[in-house]
Amino acid sequence: MFGFLKKQFVDVIEWLEQPGELAWRVPFEDREIQNGAQLTVREGQVAVFLNEGCVADIFEAGLHRLDTANLPVLTNLLNWDKGFKSPFKSDVLFLSRKEQLAFKWGTAQPVTVRDSEFGALRIRAFGSYSFRVASVEPFVERVVGTLEEVTTASLEPQLRAAIQTALASALGGGAVPFLDLAANQQALSERIRVEVDKVFAQWGLECSSLFVESVSLPEEVQAHLDKGSSMRVLGDLAQYTRFQTAEAIEQAAGAEGGVTGIGAGIAAASTLGGAMSAGLGAVPSVSAPAAEEDPIQTIEKLHKLVTLGALSQEEFDAKKTELLSRIR
Repeated sequence: MFGFLKKQFVDVIEWLEQPGELAWRVPFEDREIQNGAQLTVREGQVAVFLNEGCVADIFEAGLHRLDTANLPVLTNLLNWDKGFKSPFKSDVLFLSRKEQLAFKWGTAQPVTVRDSEFGALRIRAFGSYSFRVASVEPFVERVVGTLEEVTTASLEPQLRAAIQTALASALGGGAVPFLDLAANQQALSERIRVEVDKVFAQWGLECSSLFVESVSLPEEVQAHLDKGSSMRVLGDLAQYTRFQTAEAIEQAAGAEGGVTGIGAGIAAASTLGGAMSAGLGAVPSVSAPAAEEDPIQTIEKLHKLVTLGALSQEEFDAKKTELLSRIR
């Protein structure tokens, strides 16, 4: 007897949602609701009445009295206009329409795109996004179905997969070179968001925001790119060799052994510079030939090396004689 009375007097319907909840089906016994019951729908919620699995009536935020005036579709379906006043059967579903924030997305595997500068590239990307329930009927039909509840955790894998597909579509044209993606990150984020929103719409969802926080290459590709950058930074190999020689002399002078290590340092720096020059020997030089140095200035520099102990007196005398013979 008590069970019968309990199910006949369901007269207050409300939902106190918890973080991460998107949909909740009210657990009525035998799905019977008292005619004239009170329905409370809070801000950011919507209440959906289902008749035989189909959306019948939708209630936005507010306090509603469930009677023939407020349930036009159910009234027509159940013939309440002909004096039907007993409790009625209906599924009641609450949906959260609040924006669900701070969800992360990322590429599980690199996405291959065609870059206008480097050709085919495998790119990884990471970022964050937010979404909300925008359209009731497709969400109820395609996501909720007969489920008792739906949470963000249950939807995340599907949403991340949709974002990865949209990322490939947005970058596939190669309109923006990889090296320029950082400068165009905001435009890239919006382009991906538009593609994602098209996919989300089929589930009644809306992609409210999407941000690309990082775009990177696989480690091995990035290593080759770094090598190319290093060579461009070095610039003039002659200047680089002089710099290395000066560094070697300074380090050897301060190291154990004093000036005796200077000769080895100069040799090592010269060998490095020569190897780099030989490695690029096939590249035609576009710089003008360097002017021949004055013999007197060369003799002065060699004398400094004798003072430092990097050059013997015999080697200095021989080189000095050769240089003096050039003076006419």
